[in-house]
Amino acid sequence: MQRQNWRMYCGFLLAVECLAQTVTPPHAITWQETQNRFRANNPSLLAGQVTIDEARAEEITAYLRPNPDFTFATDGTQIAPAAGLWRPFSGTQFSTNLSYLHEREHKRELRLASAQKGTAIATSAQTDLERNLIFNLRDAFVRVLLAKAIVGVAKENLDYYDKVLSINRERYTSGAIAHVDLQRLNLQRVQFVSDLATAQVNLRTAKIDLQALLRDRAPVDDFDVSEKFEYTEPAATLDELRSAALRERPDLREAEQTIEKAKTDHDLAVANGSTDPTISGWYTHNGSFNNPGASNTLGASVNIPLRMFDRNQGEKLRTSLDIGRTEKLRDAVQITALHDVDAAYATLQSTLELLRPYRSDYLPEAESVRSTISFSYEHGAASLIDFLDAQKEYRATQLSYLNLVGAYLSAANQVNFAIGREVLP
Repeated sequence: MQRQNWRMYCGFLLAVECLAQTVTPPHAITWQETQNRFRANNPSLLAGQVTIDEARAEEITAYLRPNPDFTFATDGTQIAPAAGLWRPFSGTQFSTNLSYLHEREHKRELRLASAQKGTAIATSAQTDLERNLIFNLRDAFVRVLLAKAIVGVAKENLDYYDKVLSINRERYTSGAIAHVDLQRLNLQRVQFVSDLATAQVNLRTAKIDLQALLRDRAPVDDFDVSEKFEYTEPAATLDELRSAALRERPDLREAEQTIEKAKTDHDLAVANGSTDPTISGWYTHNGSFNNPGASNTLGASVNIPLRMFDRNQGEKLRTSLDIGRTEKLRDAVQITALHDVDAAYATLQSTLELLRPYRSDYLPEAESVRSTISFSYEHGAASLIDFLDAQKEYRATQLSYLNLVGAYLSAANQVNFAIGREVLP
């Protein structure tokens, strides 16, 4: 009984140890999770967000009011005795002055409006930066998916060929095929092994590139992605994509906001050309000469600069010219946006034209030819050359299809980049 309990105890410990040593498969992150990690870790995006915060801080500075000026002055203090009597403070005059610059023509409000438009421009520039970086991220993500798909096909082809090779070894043993044919079959397996090794290296390299963008320091073997590697027919037309680009492109929105800011800056330049009065008031002690009995007096003044020369005319002209310059830049950005959409859509349609027959015709035909020739060769109705050619054609057809799917996803990524947001999966 004790020996049986001891055996059960040892078996339990062995099972626990095996479970502890079992390597859990890595969590494959989706495209959405990849974007979230990228936005949280990319230093360029984080630095750009600080730029927006700095622009908001400039709004506070732009809306500050002028500070009043306070002056305290004394005059008439004796520094030498007269007739032997020294009373240094008997004739001292004390005065205080308070002045404030009053800004006219809504200068303060215009400064705030200009700063707010600057913040909007910084926000659009940050969105455009994210658009460019997400394009590179999606490209790296697609390359990982393509490499994974090729590895899967390479493994599948190797497994299939190993089964065929096993059957032909049995045929050789029974004398159905010659030894040289078996050798040629064994040599053909090297190509399948080479395909798998190359695909695994490409997958590892693609993962490393994606991890660098995500600042992910996990081992490559513990990093994986998961997303559907397939193409779908786009529902949007070219006209719809062009309209979406004109609405969504952050660089085009930034150009429009730059025009609005230029107009506000021109209004501010005109307002800065106006004069601002300085209003002052003062109090004096022992300061009245007309009434010796009055020791406390009040006074007030308004200081208005004489605008004999317009010292702001150059700034008015510069800001007026800047409006026209920014409008021309906006037109250039619009032309670029529409060109990007047209070029990306043309590439997408060209890739789809090549993909459609693969799914409907080429892949089923290649698989049918491979199965038919393999069956015929195993039963002596096809030559070894026909069998090997069928294997090569099937491999080439599969690889071409996967590369075209990757090209489609890259073209969809280019369309999304041209529009400014993700419209194609």
